[in-house]
Amino acid sequence: MPNAQLVRRLGLWSAIGLVIGVTIGSGIFRTPATIATRVPDPALMLAVWVIGGVISLCGALSVAELAAALPHTGGWYVFLREGWGRLAGFVFGWSELVLIRASAGGAIATVFSEYFLRSLGVDSAGSLTDYVAAAAIVVAALINIRGVQLGAAVAGVSTIAKFGALVVLVLGAFLAGAGSTTNFTAAAAPVSGGLFGLALISVLWAYDGFADVSFAAGEVKDPQRTLPRAIVAGTLAIIAIYLAANVAYLYVNPVGTVAKSSLIAADTARAVFGELGVSLVSVVVAISTFGSLIAIMLGAPRIFFAMADDRLFFRSLAKVHPRFQTPYVAILLTMALGILFVLTRTFEQLADTFVLSIWPFYGLAIAGLYRLRRTRPDLDRPYKVPGYPVTPAIFIAAVIYLVGNALVADPLWTSVTFAIVLAGIPAYYVFFATKITKTR
Repeated sequence: MPNAQLVRRLGLWSAIGLVIGVTIGSGIFRTPATIATRVPDPALMLAVWVIGGVISLCGALSVAELAAALPHTGGWYVFLREGWGRLAGFVFGWSELVLIRASAGGAIATVFSEYFLRSLGVDSAGSLTDYVAAAAIVVAALINIRGVQLGAAVAGVSTIAKFGALVVLVLGAFLAGAGSTTNFTAAAAPVSGGLFGLALISVLWAYDGFADVSFAAGEVKDPQRTLPRAIVAGTLAIIAIYLAANVAYLYVNPVGTVAKSSLIAADTARAVFGELGVSLVSVVVAISTFGSLIAIMLGAPRIFFAMADDRLFFRSLAKVHPRFQTPYVAILLTMALGILFVLTRTFEQLADTFVLSIWPFYGLAIAGLYRLRRTRPDLDRPYKVPGYPVTPAIFIAAVIYLVGNALVADPLWTSVTFAIVLAGIPAYYVFFATKITKTR
């Protein structure tokens, strides 16, 4: 069994660092432009970040109960399997393979490319950005194939760099006095409910990752205590730094300028620190996003291993390299799909696709809380979600709103996304349902 071979080495602070490191990827450095375009009102722009933070916190408080009760490698896959059965777990894993990780990797690689080129003084517009992003995906894949230690080291350095850069940028913006409080009260055009919903999708892209530490639950010390504390504490830290960063962005730049700035962190750094600040911030963000890209390919194979162990996945995709002892087939497939996505979709499309393909699973997993409390009342629950049953209900209602709004605002691509996800159902019955029946 894969879980039996894992060593529990991650303590509380390491787990909190993992939550922060995985969550702070490309979103806070790229999505403010998309959000300001969709919601060109400074007060509403900040409001959508607050609402996204509240939704994410409700999700974190809820999933912490699942993580404490089911502290096994696989995270969301385990929660879905235990709450709703093997089919739900398989469809999630299927979506991770063919859609979710490729979209996330492509979006993060795009931001890496934009900031990397900016650090070199090169215009990031056009196909050059896509080619550099594709190259970054290849390099990240090769690093992960070469060894998990190398990948973890790069990801760890990037965590310190990205959080530190945001803190310095926020403090510099206010201490240098390079902005104006009138930017928060400027007149703005009316905002439609549909665009507000799409802006919320972009915000949730930035907040995503608050429970990804549960993928490595088999390597966390005292997981029933550590996981809930790490998930909640990490999420609160992320909400605080995100809100502070957006206040700093708007303090230095009018909302119209934010909407036109795809590299808002670099442009804010220029206003505060000059050209040297642009170069330094661009380098830091490039390191940050590259570390997140590596983390994407570091975490996904754990899901595939857990599924293969349950006879719910193709064992060939969990093959281990004979020399480097890494799941190279799964990594290479993730790499190939990521390159395809990054060359054919924009950042906004990739980020929206990711949220639309994974957040319904989050909602379903958290809805499983109600079912598990009824069907498995004797399950050890050292932590219980505060405010139950209201707290999980808020998160589930938000997911339903997101899906409904996306179907109305962008019915074509939303339908395509859900069709790819639901294609996992026939795949399950064709390849796995019969085999599972025979083994029982």
